[in-house]
Amino acid sequence: MEMRMHRFSSRIADIIETEGIQAETAQGTPCKAISFSRYMELCLYDEQDGYYRSGSVRTGRQGDFYTSGAIGGMMGMMMARYIHGAAVQNEGRFVIAEWGAGAGAMSAQMLEAWGNEHSAWMQRLDYHLVDDHPLHLEAARQRIEDMKLMESQDKVRSISYFSSSDAVEALRAAAVDSTIIIAANELIDAMPVHRVVRRQGKLIELGVSYVVTDDGPLFKWAYMPLSSNAIAHSIEADGTRIAEGQETEVNLAAEQWLAMLGGIVRSGMLFLIDYGHHAEEYRAIHRMNGTLLCYKQHMAHDDPFLVPGEQDITAHVNFTALRRAAERAGWRTEIETTQLQFLIDQGILDLLRSHHDRDPFSETAKRNRAIRQLLLSDGMSETFKIIVLTKGDFRIQRIQKQPESV
Repeated sequence: MEMRMHRFSSRIADIIETEGIQAETAQGTPCKAISFSRYMELCLYDEQDGYYRSGSVRTGRQGDFYTSGAIGGMMGMMMARYIHGAAVQNEGRFVIAEWGAGAGAMSAQMLEAWGNEHSAWMQRLDYHLVDDHPLHLEAARQRIEDMKLMESQDKVRSISYFSSSDAVEALRAAAVDSTIIIAANELIDAMPVHRVVRRQGKLIELGVSYVVTDDGPLFKWAYMPLSSNAIAHSIEADGTRIAEGQETEVNLAAEQWLAMLGGIVRSGMLFLIDYGHHAEEYRAIHRMNGTLLCYKQHMAHDDPFLVPGEQDITAHVNFTALRRAAERAGWRTEIETTQLQFLIDQGILDLLRSHHDRDPFSETAKRNRAIRQLLLSDGMSETFKIIVLTKGDFRIQRIQKQPESV
């Protein structure tokens, strides 16, 4: 791993030399720097060494972080309930894609839930799992195949496994005569962000430079001009002011992704789950250092230069900017709520069961524990938000509460 990381760090340093613009270090020394967004893109999505495109499976106990799909199957069940309730109000053939599907835990949960209760509807459905990590897709394929072997027959029309670029082309072709539904759980927070700071009253971009050491390149923060006017425009549109010395993030990649999907989907729905805040909280005075976090072996820290390509890098989502970009791209906001409220609205409390079984590993005990974890875990179910967006002829009427089995 050390040899690979050293090689990758040297390659990033070469990119700084060739692509970098004039900047200055914290001490005022002239240097070359690339935007943090470019650095984060390389660390996470480089075709050869990026965290999300190489190495082992990144999620779960053996990885660096968990997602809500790993908590007892409850989140997938509630998502399945909502998506089905919305979809059946619309006619025709459906394509449903989980974007950033990882090892397929959430997709498996939704397919199982639909298969148990809505097998006739599934015959109108083509399902896509989308991820750019080859081992993630292979793990997802194996998970789904194992699940299908336990069924008497395949209920869904087709199941496909795509990289994001291949998924774009598949959805573009399907959108001609199909309703498109895209679900993305904790995807936006992993998109590359620009970092900015206010210095002497001006917005300055936080770039990435490096110094040469005996152990290889050592990356450092640098100050550079804004790499895009869109950064300042996004902050201005939020109606927030950044305090002197305050750092913050701007996710132009998320805005571009929403615009790209808006250009493809003619009729459909986008279901987003992620953690973050509205602009006034996102840039509140107590967030002087922004929201950037890194994860390695389930430990959080704030140093994105520690092990390039070997750790997750995330930033909280600015839901004010996200919603504005979505509506500019032609999406309509149907619902914006906390994960906590969504789960309650979908009837998750009905799944709690009284039991006198002393076995903590019984199915009832495990289900109750998973529900409590989703609802109560460190207040995160309120930090997590859900936005449901629609486009074209797709309409969501009031969804009646469904039977508790799904």
